Amino acid sequence: MDRSGRPLRFRGEAGMVVEVVKRIRRCGEGGITYGYILLYIALSSSQIFFNKWVLSSKQINFPYPVALTLLHMLFSSVLCFVLTKVFKIIKIEGGITSEIYLTSVVPIGAMFAMTLWLGNSAYLYISVAFAQMLKATMPVAVFFLGAAAGLEAMSCRMFVIMTVISIGVVVASYGEISISWIGVVYQMGGVVGEASRLIFMEIFVKRKGVRLNSISMMYYVSPCSALCLFVPWVFLEKPKMDSSGPWNFPPIILGLNCLCTFALNLSVFLVISRTSALTIRVAGVVRDWVVVLLSALIFSDSKLTIINLLGYGIAISGVVAYNNHKLKKDASQIKSDSTAKTDDQERSQDVQLVLIPPKENA
Repeated sequence: MDRSGRPLRFRGEAGMVVEVVKRIRRCGEGGITYGYILLYIALSSSQIFFNKWVLSSKQINFPYPVALTLLHMLFSSVLCFVLTKVFKIIKIEGGITSEIYLTSVVPIGAMFAMTLWLGNSAYLYISVAFAQMLKATMPVAVFFLGAAAGLEAMSCRMFVIMTVISIGVVVASYGEISISWIGVVYQMGGVVGEASRLIFMEIFVKRKGVRLNSISMMYYVSPCSALCLFVPWVFLEKPKMDSSGPWNFPPIILGLNCLCTFALNLSVFLVISRTSALTIRVAGVVRDWVVVLLSALIFSDSKLTIINLLGYGIAISGVVAYNNHKLKKDASQIKSDSTAKTDDQERSQDVQLVLIPPKENA
């Protein structure tokens, strides 16, 4: 018996039950996290295949990437407004002034529109697998644009990583059976646009000190991106749509395509909220391999060769090294910030001790 009058055996069994419940809860949370990651990979891969099919399918006959992307942004804008302002299911984070909107949100929206426009246009000329291989150059573009903006510092390690990625992409391109240079230009333009968007996002967070979740970011960025896409659509694609033959784009397929895009952005928010931005990068590497391999089975224009896969494997190894380098850099930054905060607190306490005179003994 213990002091409370309960048998020791009873308390031991209760402790074991509590420990089992904790383990089950941790396993459940881990399962939910992995479920979100798998959902992101599935939605991201499906969206790529969906857009490729819509743009190049003879059944729909809708080869208008600007119009398709514009519909996506309009759908996201309306749905975000309904969820946040009408039903108020999700709360929009504040802190966005007119100055921040013009100097940060507008450039992010413009670069996002550029990324989607050029990336979707590439699917009209090159295969999905080759487009994903070219996307492996993203860390190279991000690094050099970040160095130009003063966010990255050149080092021997980073130079080797960028070289490995570049060599891998060159080898993969050499192994491509049929190359459309128009598609390559479109895809690389999309890579530059996405890298610029990430740089503006980093400036938005680090220098402006504003942090928004994915839904809040979509609420602010989607209307701006739609406006940026409306201008090229009027001058480039609207005349073609008016003069060309009828196209068959069923409303159900259009709604599902737009909803898939919104669900993909939401899955990014769910994964980051439970893990980190690095997890999205790692999941993106897995997604790219899934897309490359499955596209060869789904689409007839995707022909993989041994040189393709070898070059892409080299490029992906460089991407993994880049992600690992960014992880260590972010961890050291967090540690230094925490140390600086602790030192400031200790100095504040020392100042208070100096300013408060000691009490005299009665």
